[in-house]
Amino acid sequence: MLDNLTAIKTPSLKNQRIAVLLPCRNEGLTIAQVVGGFQAALPEAKIYVYDNRSTDNTAEQAAAAGAIVRYERIPGKGNVVRRMFADIEADIYVMADGDNTYEAPAVRRLIQFLLAQQLDMVVGARRETAKDSEAYRPGHRFGNIFLKTCVQWLFGARLVDMLSGYRVFSRRYVKSFPALSNGFEIETEFTVHALELKMPFIEEPTLYGSRPPGSTSKLRTFQDGWRVLGTAILLFKEARPFLFFGIIFLLLAALALVLGIPVVEDFLKTGLVPRFPTAILAASTMLLAFLSLTCGMILDSVARGRREAKRMVYLSYPAPEAGIYESGTDENHPLN
Repeated sequence: MLDNLTAIKTPSLKNQRIAVLLPCRNEGLTIAQVVGGFQAALPEAKIYVYDNRSTDNTAEQAAAAGAIVRYERIPGKGNVVRRMFADIEADIYVMADGDNTYEAPAVRRLIQFLLAQQLDMVVGARRETAKDSEAYRPGHRFGNIFLKTCVQWLFGARLVDMLSGYRVFSRRYVKSFPALSNGFEIETEFTVHALELKMPFIEEPTLYGSRPPGSTSKLRTFQDGWRVLGTAILLFKEARPFLFFGIIFLLLAALALVLGIPVVEDFLKTGLVPRFPTAILAASTMLLAFLSLTCGMILDSVARGRREAKRMVYLSYPAPEAGIYESGTDENHPLN
C-alpha cells in the first residue's frame, strides 16, 4: 500500500471544474481510503465513483467517504470510462483506480504540468517503492514492454508506461475521445488517441504500491494478455493500414511464387501443365495478394480522413488555460 508521499507546491485552481473519476469493481476494502486521499490532496474536486457490478460494499463505502456514486452495468473498464466521459462535465479530469495503488498526493503536481504546459494528458508513470517491489507483476510488465515497443515502432514515440491507469486529462481530450475499447485495453487506446492526433502530453513519475491483503486484481494475466496481443494487431491495422496489408501482400505473393514457379518451368519445358490444381492455387493466392494490397491503399485513405475528422472535433474545444500560481510569481512554476 502507499502511505504518503511527496509534498509539492500548489497551483491555484480557481474557476477550474475538476472531476476525479474512479472506476471500481469490488474495491470495498480500499475505496474509502482512495476517496479520502483525493479529498485531502484535491479538496476543490468532485469525486465520482462508478461502480461496475460490484458484489461487495464498494458503493456504500464510497458514499460514506463522501464520493458521488454512480453505476455502470455493462462489465469492463472501457465501458465504464465511456460512460464517465460522456456523463461528467469538467475542465480537468483525473482518473485513477480504486485499489489504493496510485499516489493520490501527486495529483496536484500532475495538474500543475497539465496547466503550465497546456497539455492534453499527463500520465502518472508508475515507479515501485522499495517495500512494494512486487506490486507490478511480471506478466503485466511484459505486456507493457510489448505494447511500448509496438507503439514506438508505429508512431516513433518513446514511452515509459503505456498501461498506467493514473492520468490527468484536459476537457478537449475527454470530449474528443471515442472510447471504443471494452476492457483494460482502454489504457492503450488513451495513448494511441493522443499520438494519432499529435496531442501534447507527458509522462510524470509517480509511486506505485501493492494492494492491501485481501484485495485482488481484476487483471487476468493470460486472458488480458491475449487482449493485449489483439489490441497490438488492431492498433497496427488501424494506424498503418497500408503497411499492414502490404506485409500480407508480400507474404501471399511469395507463397504464390513458390507454388507457381515450378509450374511455369514445367510449362516452358513441355508445353503442358501437369499440376493443374497447383497452378490454380498459385493464381488464386496471387489474386488474394493484390486484393490485400488494394485494401491497404483504400483503407490508408480512409484512415487519413478519419484522423482529419477526429482532429477537427478535438480542435473544436479550447485548450486548457494556464493556472495562476498561489505565490503570484514564477517560483512555483513546474518548469522552473
